[in-house]
Amino acid sequence: MERTLQTPQSAALTIERLLQFATQNGLIEQLDVYTSRNALLDLFGLAEPFQGEVPAEKLSSPVGLLEELLDAAWEAGLLEENTMTYRDLLDARIMGLMMPRPSEVVRQFWTLAKTKNVEAATEYFYKQSIDSNYIRMDRIAKNAYWLAETAYGDLEITINLSKPEKDPKEIALLKTLPQSSYPLCLLCVDNLGYAGRVNHPARQNLRVIPLELDSEKWYLQYSPYVYYNEHSIIFHEKHIPMKTTANTFYRLLDFIEQFPHYFIGSNADLPIVGGSILNHDHFQGGRHKFPMEKAPSEKAFSHADFAGVKAAIVKWPMSVLRLSGHNKQLLYKLASKLLDDWRAYSDAEAEVLAFSEKDGQRIPHNTITPIARNNARGEYELDLVLRNNRTSAEHPDGIFHPHQHLHHIKKENIGLIEVMGLAVLPGRLQEELADIAKLLTGEAELGRELSDPSHPLHKHADWIAALLAKHGASLTADAAKAVLQTEVGSKFMDVLLDAGVFKRDEAGQAAFGRFLAAVGFAQQ
Repeated sequence: MERTLQTPQSAALTIERLLQFATQNGLIEQLDVYTSRNALLDLFGLAEPFQGEVPAEKLSSPVGLLEELLDAAWEAGLLEENTMTYRDLLDARIMGLMMPRPSEVVRQFWTLAKTKNVEAATEYFYKQSIDSNYIRMDRIAKNAYWLAETAYGDLEITINLSKPEKDPKEIALLKTLPQSSYPLCLLCVDNLGYAGRVNHPARQNLRVIPLELDSEKWYLQYSPYVYYNEHSIIFHEKHIPMKTTANTFYRLLDFIEQFPHYFIGSNADLPIVGGSILNHDHFQGGRHKFPMEKAPSEKAFSHADFAGVKAAIVKWPMSVLRLSGHNKQLLYKLASKLLDDWRAYSDAEAEVLAFSEKDGQRIPHNTITPIARNNARGEYELDLVLRNNRTSAEHPDGIFHPHQHLHHIKKENIGLIEVMGLAVLPGRLQEELADIAKLLTGEAELGRELSDPSHPLHKHADWIAALLAKHGASLTADAAKAVLQTEVGSKFMDVLLDAGVFKRDEAGQAAFGRFLAAVGFAQQ
């Protein structure tokens, strides 16, 4: 990264411009400017503030000003290395000096919720998280995003380019660092105000909102790398492992009662089919309508013991039972019963086994990925996605997991966000798809390098051959891009089909029907 020489006077001016941005956007009030200014002067070793006139301006983001100050910090020797990680540690510290205390944010949030509505409160909190650069919108804007038309509606595809890669020096340094158990994980509330280290992000600009779910203390924050609008994380006060239980459903329904404009969902609680952080109980929510929510119901069912609840199989690649009704308690009880029933259910013909034995231990395989929302009819609505994490010799990564031929596009766990129809694909694909596009336009020719396992396109060799056979090598650049977006969308649909427990063919849907009949449902 190039160094930009900063004189003390120009750094002092940048500080004033940043203070102006902070006051304009409600991060601090006018009286707070004195404290924030003096803290920033101390941080940068400046004896006095800028003495001239600060230009009147209204900036939409603090990022440009932060970059100037980080360059100044590098010149002044305040950064150990001029890498993105060290710059990120300092910019969180800078922004943390221009923010209200966590308790003040909480007070403002609930004041807005009471005097206006909870939507106004979340809008305030989301904007603050962006303005404080906790949510790094400049990096998120780099993500590729498109819609792919499929038999199950338009799936959302994103290539994740927003999370910075580690510098080789930092990777080497990580091996030498002493192990630290504080904070215990990225979700612990102890992260509030934490200065960070090379292997743990700084969180001086993090704020959280305390909630009560099912009489327990939880917190709401936004994800620093949002994948959709108002991408929220709702986490337990204590560092306890994720476990899908009857309480899970009650908490989800409790949340959408308090935040009716948000959905909330939970990753499953077993390896392979679960999320990336299973050691701290948490949910994800937000203000976004995912493709699965838009998917129609295709077969209606009823349960004699739960007459007030509607049930339906959803037209979706994965196995989804949608429950809806106005009675929260009834919905909760039926969802809880279904979880218990599913955990114990086996159907060898459909390759579903509830348990296996290993070293004398009984290993569970069945669980549920649940999502809750308020629907257009004003009802509580639960989508219960049936999951099973069995492996086999043929599918060592998971029988109901993306199969080997799809790993060149997606091999990671299919978590909550993917389940709902938003593909989060690895950043490597951006360059790889660009190189494949050159083959489809004729700008590049297919060479022997694809047979080399170390070549980036080697993993795509069979797919490339099929694409060339289908589309040829003389497409326009725009046509090649459109083809690849469609084909990637088709691959993601196949990923979800692989992850579905009861397949979308006649035999699979018959197996789905057997399960529902076994647990007391009758088709209407």
